[in-house]
Amino acid sequence: MEQRRQAILRHVIEHGEARIDDLAARFGVSLMTVHRDLDDLVERRLLRKLRGRVAALPSLTVESAERFRERRHAAEKDALCAAVADLVRPGSTVLLDDSTTLHPLARRLTAVEGLTVVTNSLAIAMILGHADAVEVVLLGGRYRGDFNSCSGPDVTAALARITAEQAFVSAAAVLAGRLFHPSRDSAEVKEAMLAAAHRNILLADHSKFGKTATYAYGDAARYDLVVTDAATPAEEIDALRGLGVPVQIVHPPETR
Repeated sequence: MEQRRQAILRHVIEHGEARIDDLAARFGVSLMTVHRDLDDLVERRLLRKLRGRVAALPSLTVESAERFRERRHAAEKDALCAAVADLVRPGSTVLLDDSTTLHPLARRLTAVEGLTVVTNSLAIAMILGHADAVEVVLLGGRYRGDFNSCSGPDVTAALARITAEQAFVSAAAVLAGRLFHPSRDSAEVKEAMLAAAHRNILLADHSKFGKTATYAYGDAARYDLVVTDAATPAEEIDALRGLGVPVQIVHPPETR
């Protein structure tokens, strides 16, 4: 059921909108079933239902669709992760949140000897799971299929018992140095990771800036480093630096 709902979401995102009866035919289910699927996606603030059709919500709400997010700005995400991979030392413990931005970093960490990675992301756990040199600690809690991760009080409680050298996290939205996310549970997990690490690093490509989402959770002053790409608006970079945060700007190959 969850796989079907994610497939429906991807289809609507790719086309902007779709007729509800066409979705039922495309996915081989009854109108009643497809309405239940759409009602679930509407409740997650991913889609909106209109008369006889359904439409994708703009920009931020599709941040909750993991597979859609993973394909967006892939070159920028890879460049961000390449810039910080050498900061991870053998034998250390690091935290990685459930942002698709960090998937390239996880792939780069598979050869770091004696590394322990603590994450709430099933995707990151699977990337690292076959690396003999790396121990993966998967934080369990309430599973969210749209993020392919766990969140909630079980995750934040587990993080309160963990100490890590570094936390690598991303943000769904950044405006004038303030951070936002469409999910309160996810915002709380990010905050718990920051509290558990000695050094916090924010990775966010240019598409995350100049936007807001439902839940604000502090500002970039809580980070020791922000890494973004050259297409991020100058006023947003100035706002970060105005908070006293070092900003590293990377140049993906196609933007050089």
